[in-house]
Amino acid sequence: MSKVIIRQMLLLTIAGIAVLMDLYEMRIKNSWIICSFIAGLIYSIWPGNRHGTVRFVLGMTVPPVLLGWLFYFRMLGSGDIKLFCVLGGLMGPYHILWCMWYAILAGAALSLAILFFCGGFHQRFHYLEQYVRQFIETGRQNPYYRTGTAFENIHFTIPIFMSVMLYTGGIY
Repeated sequence: MSKVIIRQMLLLTIAGIAVLMDLYEMRIKNSWIICSFIAGLIYSIWPGNRHGTVRFVLGMTVPPVLLGWLFYFRMLGSGDIKLFCVLGGLMGPYHILWCMWYAILAGAALSLAILFFCGGFHQRFHYLEQYVRQFIETGRQNPYYRTGTAFENIHFTIPIFMSVMLYTGGIY
């Protein structure tokens, strides 16, 4: 089996199991992140050169640097960022940028579809206005999402998985 096919299978498995965990347990277990990290690191050092390790480390550093502010405001979960880190290690720093971009686009499309078909545009923008106003007045960064199973709380692992499918399908 070629090395590219193994990487694609690893990426789809890591992202796919993360989706299932997120849907059924509302979180991605750290044990899965650690196993995925080890598998990705082994894959990266498999050829025996330092280039694979450097690419792995660089790919892992891009997501927290670019998405850390979303976690700070509780707009993105830590499991999603850790998943991006593991995927970035396998994809490298260039392709993880595209993965994050397509995941954000897929998440936006999914969110708009939910708002369009379930209603609630006005309510959601009012909620955003209240959130920003509260942050400016108090300086506290409360979670942006509503607690419980509000219809607009999407599992971001789904758009991440969709983006990984685009990558393994050769779109980017």
